Amino acid sequence: MATQAQQPFNPGIPMKREWGTALSALRRLLANGDDTEQVFRIMRALNGDVTQKNYRKLLTVPGGGKLAYHRLELAERLSDRSWIDGFAEGTVGGTYRSFLDATGYSAKGLAEVSINAIGPDALAIEHPYAWMGRRERDIHDLWHVLTGYKADEHLGEACLVAFSYAQTGGLGWAFIAAGAALKSIRITGKLDFFRAVIEGYRHGKQAGWLHGEDYEMLLAEPIEAARRRLNIAEPRAYRTAQASLAAAGLSGI
Repeated sequence: MATQAQQPFNPGIPMKREWGTALSALRRLLANGDDTEQVFRIMRALNGDVTQKNYRKLLTVPGGGKLAYHRLELAERLSDRSWIDGFAEGTVGGTYRSFLDATGYSAKGLAEVSINAIGPDALAIEHPYAWMGRRERDIHDLWHVLTGYKADEHLGEACLVAFSYAQTGGLGWAFIAAGAALKSIRITGKLDFFRAVIEGYRHGKQAGWLHGEDYEMLLAEPIEAARRRLNIAEPRAYRTAQASLAAAGLSGI
């Protein structure tokens, strides 16, 4: 029997939420917090039309139209080590350089993980919404730098995904944050991790909209000045939870 040809992926059509796919991916992620591919599967399963909404919002903020018009590919820009090396110590770019050196992460590495997780068509396609999806992916590590949430620990990632949910409205972020917070209560018997995740969400709500930033300019800004301008608060509950996990001899959950 002949089968109907599969239609090519169209970023302009909101994706239906796939709760079964998201739950399966969350289970794998909670079993292995370093399995980053599952994060992208959850995002694709649950975020629906969030990317479209955020792109349309970008067009309404000062300078956002210019960013959308030029469509800078941040994975490529952030992988230019000579450019990154040009930022002074104490700037966002200088702090990002230290982040790269300390973790061994890279913008292109994260892009490759996303392609492995959901295939090249979902993000590589030439479409404004697909560009916005790549932008959200590529600024993730810069948000680690701006917020102070470490990328190489489960607590820091959980706090940043809660922050990201507040910033973007992406349900996938909330799903991951809730799963990690609930697991932390079961593992530790304490609420410190949970409180840090809630703090991450609150800080994301009160901060300026980071999607609307010109990141080429932002990287040259002194990091403490950038945090003040963007109203990114000191993550006190996060520091408390870090100390609590360390005292219990836990590096993750």
